[in-house]
Amino acid sequence: MKMSLAQRVFLSWIFALVFLIMLVLKLDSKINWNWFLIFLPVWTFDNILILIQVVEMAGRCKPDFDPRDEEKGVMRRLWYLAALLLKLAFCLTLCFRLEKVANIWVSVVCVPLWLLLGGALVELGYSVMHHRRD
Repeated sequence: MKMSLAQRVFLSWIFALVFLIMLVLKLDSKINWNWFLIFLPVWTFDNILILIQVVEMAGRCKPDFDPRDEEKGVMRRLWYLAALLLKLAFCLTLCFRLEKVANIWVSVVCVPLWLLLGGALVELGYSVMHHRRD
């Protein structure tokens, strides 16, 4: 399940374009759709990425797998999976807040986003320091 770079970029642009078109139409009050429907392209794209990560991690369980052939370690793949789940959690809590399903404070809505950004900073610092030592 390997996608080329051009396919990944094209898929990202398509989902982002559909989401932005739906968001602009919702904010201009041209459509009266549920916020969960507006965020559907984002969740579809995230679920595709989660599926790809799970399949790649399951590929490590093959008997003929050689860990030296892989450029990304297990911890990095787990971080990618956690980052995608945090992004999904942020989008879900944001939709709950916008739809007024639950009375959630904005600071609580942003907790998954803050965790994601903090983890990204740690990952960035680790990768910079790791390459600098070499």
